[in-house]
Amino acid sequence: MLRKVLSILLVFLSLFFVNCTKTEKKSATETINFVQENYTKKEVTITMRDGVKLFTSIYSPKDKTKTYPILMQRTPYSCKPYGLDQFKDKIGPNEHLMKDGYIVVYQDVRGRWMSEGIYDNMRAYIPNKKSEKDIDESSDTYDTIDWLVKNVKNNNGKVGIWGISYPGFYSTYATLDAHPALVAASPQACIGDFFFDDFHHNGAYLLSYFRATSLFGTIKDTPTDSAWYSMPDLKTKDQYQFFLDAGPLKNLNHFFQYETPDQAAIQGKEKIDDIFWKELTEHPNYDSLWQSKGIIQHLKNIKPHVATMVVGGLFDAEDLYGPLETYKTIEANNPDNYNTLVFGPWDHGGWSRTNVDNKVGNYYFGDSISLNFQKHIEAKFFDHFLKGTGSKETGLPEAYVFDSGKKVWRNFTSWPPTNISEKRFYLNEKNELSENKPALKEVKFYSDLTKPVPYSEDIKTVFTPRKYMTDDQRFAARRPDVLIYETDVLSDDFTIIGDITADLNVATTGTDADWVVKIIDVHPPDAEDYEGMQDHLKMSNYHLMVRSEVMRGKFRDSFSQPKPFVPNQTTEVHIKLQDVYHTFKKGHKLQIQVQSTWFPLIDLNPQTFVENIFQADENDFVNQTHTVFTSSSIRFNVLNE
Repeated sequence: MLRKVLSILLVFLSLFFVNCTKTEKKSATETINFVQENYTKKEVTITMRDGVKLFTSIYSPKDKTKTYPILMQRTPYSCKPYGLDQFKDKIGPNEHLMKDGYIVVYQDVRGRWMSEGIYDNMRAYIPNKKSEKDIDESSDTYDTIDWLVKNVKNNNGKVGIWGISYPGFYSTYATLDAHPALVAASPQACIGDFFFDDFHHNGAYLLSYFRATSLFGTIKDTPTDSAWYSMPDLKTKDQYQFFLDAGPLKNLNHFFQYETPDQAAIQGKEKIDDIFWKELTEHPNYDSLWQSKGIIQHLKNIKPHVATMVVGGLFDAEDLYGPLETYKTIEANNPDNYNTLVFGPWDHGGWSRTNVDNKVGNYYFGDSISLNFQKHIEAKFFDHFLKGTGSKETGLPEAYVFDSGKKVWRNFTSWPPTNISEKRFYLNEKNELSENKPALKEVKFYSDLTKPVPYSEDIKTVFTPRKYMTDDQRFAARRPDVLIYETDVLSDDFTIIGDITADLNVATTGTDADWVVKIIDVHPPDAEDYEGMQDHLKMSNYHLMVRSEVMRGKFRDSFSQPKPFVPNQTTEVHIKLQDVYHTFKKGHKLQIQVQSTWFPLIDLNPQTFVENIFQADENDFVNQTHTVFTSSSIRFNVLNE
């Protein structure tokens, strides 16, 4: 009898899984068919004012009985697939907008993929253009929109633009000298400045982005539908050991030298350098090159007809500075504009995904967070400005921000909120966070460059790191070269909001040092595990990294004019950590970690002052002893409620 029951059960289960598989396949097919069955595709080249032609794909609804607004994305990452019979699986920012009826446009930016011209990584904005030769991403966007509204049938004369990461940068750029038809822009995880986003943090080079360099710096001068660049092969899955064995950064130069293409052979060179690597290695300071390429400083005169919705992730390892500074700068300099902020519990671009469960790394924040954003925030924003009245009364909040501790959304009338006050904790010699300033004492630690503090305990090689932003920090807390300061177990919830400032008073036996500060939420012993966590982890006593940042010490007073430390002399180092909204719940503890290496997220500081870290020699790297004085403190903002 039991055997018969088991046999029936196995048959039932097999049928169940077969049906599930069919359902999954059907769902995927329906998504593909929706674009193919409801849209026509057209590929065109649009001529810019200087004669360069940009490749553009246009998806138009087949129903021609009404007019539609245009939603566009400009990208350096390709508007594939190419070919009139080749369709994207999904178009637009999300499924709701795809099915709601929009003309969706994708464009390869100048010098990328199928577009003509020469690519300039983070092309500098030209505010006062004097001739048709004065081109930038703003003029290319203007010329593209002008062509689209004049030549694409059944458009209603209104255009919106969106993009994540680099396409987010182009979305921000579109608001400068904006075309009259551009009425809505959503820069998402938008790059603001390469000296503070992605490849640098406060002067420290993000070595973890090393493999991404060729993506932006390999020369191409003809349109192509195939990748012309290649990523460095580290020939190992242990990137920590690889970079440790490699030694000084100049030992990596050979990865970015390529055989000379025929058209450059006339210059008599057998090899050429990767353009972006050349920029990185020749411009270690925040000089005129990086200053010219930043977009934040130009967001002072956004046309009032362009509504903006800036979107970012609280745990975005790539572009956290960009969206926050983009929103704040537009808000401060364009008070009459419609400008809103959405910041949620996401890593880079996490809000665009369709997973029901929303996790960053091992940490779970809730279900349907991204799906609800897409339907009730993103779609509502574009529908209102592109199909609706376009008034400032959208029904959306000024700032919609997620409390990553309580795991709830909250609306704010400004960001950061105005009803806040400052709270300061001192780092005392007993490894405690104290509200009272302690007697002046010193805590020392030895920084051994042959055994730097890792940023993750994972053994793997990543293209760009992401999950470490919520990683359990116990592995670091148990090292002698990481200083720990924490509160007692909290008897009440403690909420911090907005930016954080670390005011360190330090000394070093060397002439340079990195200073890394991390804000940690220490969970209680009875915290429950989440499904899908890495096998070696438990939520019991989990050390959640809420925020972290590095300051390369020589840039403590100026990013453009670095200066050495005087050995053993007390020195102030101030570190701004990007905005948070996090409640340390009752029963948890707030912990601060201070360290001087964070490898290989950032490169190794030689701990000896050098003018250019990319030219440092092996003998420049010296182990040193660092000191943190008890006059050091951390400043938080708390809500007054």
